[in-house]
Amino acid sequence: MKTAVVTDSNSGITQKEAEELGVFVIPMPFMIDGNTYEEDISLTQGEFYERLKEDADISTSQPSPETVLTLWDKILKDYDSIIHIPMSSSLSSSCQTALMLAEDYDGKVQVADNQRISITQRQSVLDAKAMADSGMGAKEIREELERSSKESSIYIMVDTLKYLKKGGRITPAAAALGTLLKIKPVLQIQGGKLDAFSKARTMKQAKATMMTAIAADLKTRFEDPEAEHTWIAVAHTWNEEAAKEFVSELKSLYPKTREIISNPLSLSVACHIGPGALAVAVTKCLDEK
Repeated sequence: MKTAVVTDSNSGITQKEAEELGVFVIPMPFMIDGNTYEEDISLTQGEFYERLKEDADISTSQPSPETVLTLWDKILKDYDSIIHIPMSSSLSSSCQTALMLAEDYDGKVQVADNQRISITQRQSVLDAKAMADSGMGAKEIREELERSSKESSIYIMVDTLKYLKKGGRITPAAAALGTLLKIKPVLQIQGGKLDAFSKARTMKQAKATMMTAIAADLKTRFEDPEAEHTWIAVAHTWNEEAAKEFVSELKSLYPKTREIISNPLSLSVACHIGPGALAVAVTKCLDEK
């Protein structure tokens, strides 16, 4: 059985990388000052952050049903089935739309709602590709991805409160006070939801908070304190140098873990937190089961 892996650009996988990996990526649309752009097609990371800094009116959208169906139909000419991995249903309605559209495909299209986004969604795509290459069918892959959906965490330290205020995630008064006190919030994504986790006064303190959080997850939730069977990944919003430095620190803390990759956070998350953010994710390795 030949199974294709489809995801969206929330995974952080570029069109070029998708081609190299042998997967398919649907670009996420963004509305910027009333015009529609597609991530990595008509909108680069640099252009996005430039518009964000200019205070452009930016909102996320979801791919049109026509875009999704056209791609599925094209793929099914060469493949027996599809495993479709959209961003978490808790953060976007694109997952529910895909589930509804898949009902007309007699099981040939399986939509996995495994509550992931950005670098953890990327890992799910890589896991799905490995399973597909080993001969597993789309339904089996979906079941495995959904079974392991909670075995992942992302912690994000935010450089500015401006975008959390703009998106209505904190009140203007809280943002003003936080800016005055130089508060750097640390957010978490667990099960697809973006929530507050902790507060810090400096970026160094915020980074230490994130390291303590992943150490606790590794020890208690994953029972893998040295991260031998856990993927560690770093992500950032227009903050590449800090991300590289963070990777080096994590490598020295967890020498037995696998390769630690660094990728930009997906633009749908960046919309809410702005540039200068740094994130770390831990995801249980599926091939260790």
